[in-house]
Amino acid sequence: MSLTAFLMLALFVGLLFAIYLFSQKNKNLSRSVLLGLILGSVFGLVLQFLFAEQPQVIKDVLGWVAIVGQGYVGLLKMLIMPLVLIFMIAAVVKLEDQGSLGKISFISISILLFTTAIAALVGIAVSFGFDISIEGLVAGSREATQMTALQSKAANIADLTVPQMLLNFIPQNPFADLSNLRSSSIIAVVIFGVLVGIAARKVMLERTELAVPIRSGVNVLQAIVMSLVKMVIALTPYGVAGLMASVVANSSSNDILNLLAFIIASYIAILIMFVIHGFLIGLVGVSPKQYFIKIWPVLTFAFSSRSSAASIPMNIDVQVNQLNVPPAIANLSASFGATIGQNGCAGIYPAMLAMMVAPSVGIDPMTFEFIASLVGIVVISSFGIAGVGGGATFAALVVLPTMGLPIEIVALLISIEPLIDMARTALNVSGAMVSGVVTSKVLKLSEKQSLQTIS
Repeated sequence: MSLTAFLMLALFVGLLFAIYLFSQKNKNLSRSVLLGLILGSVFGLVLQFLFAEQPQVIKDVLGWVAIVGQGYVGLLKMLIMPLVLIFMIAAVVKLEDQGSLGKISFISISILLFTTAIAALVGIAVSFGFDISIEGLVAGSREATQMTALQSKAANIADLTVPQMLLNFIPQNPFADLSNLRSSSIIAVVIFGVLVGIAARKVMLERTELAVPIRSGVNVLQAIVMSLVKMVIALTPYGVAGLMASVVANSSSNDILNLLAFIIASYIAILIMFVIHGFLIGLVGVSPKQYFIKIWPVLTFAFSSRSSAASIPMNIDVQVNQLNVPPAIANLSASFGATIGQNGCAGIYPAMLAMMVAPSVGIDPMTFEFIASLVGIVVISSFGIAGVGGGATFAALVVLPTMGLPIEIVALLISIEPLIDMARTALNVSGAMVSGVVTSKVLKLSEKQSLQTIS
């Protein structure tokens, strides 16, 4: 490693130390995360500006910076499966009314799919308003390489039916799913946890002397996992700094300028959906301002990591401790939201691509039939979209061929994919949290009405 790279690493370590000093004086995690985002972005810009002609220096520096950014993501991923499994078992064991579990799942998924349908309509409206199309997009060598890979991937997805997608949710091998080997592993672990919880409840009823030990054991495991979650979440400002440094340093200004219209349109569509999230939250009596203030650390991490799945631990923690959502609802909405009904990746993105591509094959995208079909397919295909970077690509590969549209557009946008994907992922996570909050409020209202009917 060169002396220059060493000095830049020393500067980055200094920035991390500045974040540490700030966090010691100011215990507000949101402000510390914001500082990490700003300092990381500035460091990435400095790398790109000073060493544009020395890519090896940037590569060497970012290789070490990845220990902080990707290391933090790795720690969060480490938590996902134990957290989901133990919280689902605990949620079922502690439920006073076991029948309410199905009600929670139904309402949570319904809200996720409803908001995804709205997101698709927003994507359609913004695409029409900006009049964006595929004209002028030129495929370079990188895009051509990506196109070859996408065509191969599309061939594997083409024959995948909705029943097959649903079958993928079944935990045929829980140990493999706990290793997160499939895109549907999180939902499979949720189902496995529910079944284990139901079995535990049956044992508690059949052998009452085991009821107390089972409850105590579940409480102990839950407390240990939550303690571990808090330890890792405390590292968020540093992780965000490392992630943003890599994102900004690797961004190409030329690529961004060439596709600026699509970037702006995408961010406007995402911003509109955030406003709609706030509106839905307001309908159930929650202050939109307080909601966004409380979920800011989660959105920041989702933005910088581009992983809905990795955001699950923070998502659950904030829902339970900041938004007062019951653990069972928080766990289900966060888990479902990582793979079902993602507003950004499965809603806005494929809808916008379809609107851009349709005129090139002689289809009028503004007919009622086209829009209705597109929204319906977007909602259905949103089942099982992987909650990791690249999930939007998978969604597009399902939606576009189903609509009879070419998939080349997916490859042509590869150069700006990470930039847009950051905001899409933040929207995905917000959608999951909206599902949790609204579900919680709806169930509380339902319970009150039931009590009034009884009385």
